[in-house]
Amino acid sequence: MTILLPARRIGKTTLTVTELGFGAASLGNLYRIVSDSDAKGAVRAAIEAGITYFDTAPYYGFGLSERRVGDALREHSGMVLSTKVGRLLKGRPNVHGYAERHGFCSPMPFEPEFDYSFDGVMTSWETSKQRLGLARVDILYVHDIGRLTHGERHEMTFHQLTEGGGFRALEELRATGQILAFGIGVNETAICLEAMRHAYLDVILLAGRYTLLEQNALAALLPACERAGTSIVVGGPYNSGILATGTRQGGALHYDYAIAPQAIVDRVCRLEAHCEQHGVPLAAAALQFPLAHPQVVSVIPGLGSQRHIERTLALYRTNIPDALWADLKKDGLLHADAPVPPAGASGWRSKLNETSTADN
Repeated sequence: MTILLPARRIGKTTLTVTELGFGAASLGNLYRIVSDSDAKGAVRAAIEAGITYFDTAPYYGFGLSERRVGDALREHSGMVLSTKVGRLLKGRPNVHGYAERHGFCSPMPFEPEFDYSFDGVMTSWETSKQRLGLARVDILYVHDIGRLTHGERHEMTFHQLTEGGGFRALEELRATGQILAFGIGVNETAICLEAMRHAYLDVILLAGRYTLLEQNALAALLPACERAGTSIVVGGPYNSGILATGTRQGGALHYDYAIAPQAIVDRVCRLEAHCEQHGVPLAAAALQFPLAHPQVVSVIPGLGSQRHIERTLALYRTNIPDALWADLKKDGLLHADAPVPPAGASGWRSKLNETSTADN
């Protein structure tokens, strides 16, 4: 049985992606080891659930995620695949075992090196296709460009992209139909606005910066995207976990890939209290909220197992009363101008099984 999930069009292209996508960092053994069989099972479960958009990157497990995604998708048609450029993988013969490196417990004997130049982008694209074992990729994102990642080296790395031919390589690939869209994949908004002054971006993969916890992107980035016709894919809808677990599960609370500061914990406590009052899981509100904005085409939580797929679909279909969104705005937890899911949206999603197609 395959569920029919709604799809939205990216920018000015003809490419559409499902409202829910599959963030494949977990298939690179992000923070924990995932077996090959569990990785393939997660992708299979996602496809059966109606998810047809998959996002990976060379950085995720130093090639492991790309290999697993390609192996799992190779026999399926109608999938949309994005990967990333900006890092090349260099062989490291002294790497052995599953010791954590850069957050990934991967045995792949490679180390990432930044390269945003014309040759770097072209090489990254070609080697990604070889790791994937697929002839083409639909979307390329420039990965982790910006001051947040590069600090004092930002001017040099951004110069590679603008004057060193990185954007020119992507424009050539798009113009010749070898990719259907390109953009940047980042965790900050300032670099998005800067990049948009140098190239037309079809789509931005924005991780953690337009969520139930943070809506600063409403001030400048989202209006700029609306004017330009640039779509947004929201990564990290749970802000690295705290909106998925809440504050009462015990153990460490994570926000932005680190331990959550007390101010963030306190804000999430307030969000939890409102959600409990209305009988809504915090994670359901976090997953559904970004999809209300007209520039957002997909939300891609990290999905590493069949259990994660099932839980995510349940959260996606959860009925959320209008009163919850109103209370969050009244309490200053949501920006007053933030679009919220229309009445009945989640209820309609809950009926998706009724429009499923079965191959009997």
